[in-house]
Amino acid sequence: QNYPGNNFDGLVGGSGTVTGVNQFTYTADFGQGVTAAFSAEDVSNYYQAGNLNLSSAAASPAAAIAGLTNGAVGANGIGGTRSPNLVGMVRVDQAWGLFQASVAAHDNHVAYYGATEPTGHPDDKWGWAVQLALSIKNIPTGAGDVINISGVYTDGATRYNFQNLAGSTFIMYGSSNLAYGSLAAVTAPDTTYVTGSNQESVKTWGFRGAYTHNWDPYWNTAIYGAYAAAQFGGGTKAFLCAPGTGVFSSIAGVTSCNPDFNIGQVGLITRWTPVKNLTFSADLTWTHIDQKYAGIVTPGANFAVAKPGAPANYQLKDQDSVNLLLRAQRNW
Repeated sequence: QNYPGNNFDGLVGGSGTVTGVNQFTYTADFGQGVTAAFSAEDVSNYYQAGNLNLSSAAASPAAAIAGLTNGAVGANGIGGTRSPNLVGMVRVDQAWGLFQASVAAHDNHVAYYGATEPTGHPDDKWGWAVQLALSIKNIPTGAGDVINISGVYTDGATRYNFQNLAGSTFIMYGSSNLAYGSLAAVTAPDTTYVTGSNQESVKTWGFRGAYTHNWDPYWNTAIYGAYAAAQFGGGTKAFLCAPGTGVFSSIAGVTSCNPDFNIGQVGLITRWTPVKNLTFSADLTWTHIDQKYAGIVTPGANFAVAKPGAPANYQLKDQDSVNLLLRAQRNW
């Protein structure tokens, strides 16, 4: 349910692969609208959120401040793929709506600690995700009205929550009364590790949903929302944020250090279909990044968005954005 009621592509709180995934699937139909499926899915295009080597952020003070303010945290050490994602699903499709439960297993395979084979590498670590979805039709508020909701929990399989079109690294700038500007820079990989150690999984949970009401045969409106939370393991937090010794907590100006974060989204969309197969829509989405760092830091310049570095400084704080999507869609 990447689109429970929205046109906006970037909802968190679930998976989304709208262009399709290469896969082998076996589906069993038990009748009465009950089916079950098992799939082996290609992981390379949509289901790798990253395996980050945190040691790169400790290489120098410049690397540390870059990791904190660019959301990098560490160097991506994905070592290719060794297994497809394994997915099992049970679906109940009835006149009243739909219920679906699914589980997925994801292998995290990491490259060498260094540039050559003798440096070694972490063992593979399997991640997993579980998701529930519910669609309720024929509700008493009007003909064609529908409620769609889904929820997900992941452990080392982040893309099933922070889906590909939303991404899992967010950098947003804003204003500040205390500094040149403000920023939030957060990321949610599948796993993290340091040179010489094994992988530690990142745990996430989230949900998304929408209620669509049809005013008449030509107009409908949907209100929708989504939420996703990312939580790092204790080893990662100690390496980055231990008082006095952490890579990020030791940066001048940092007063609170925690890589965990949450993202919340609320949206409203109205559609007008004056004739069959032609729809005009306006979709307004608000996104809030709830990050856990605090302080005022002086990073390097971010030329991609024309943000200056020293002497300009930035307050670490939550950020908000508003997106308006206007669309005219003609189907043949």
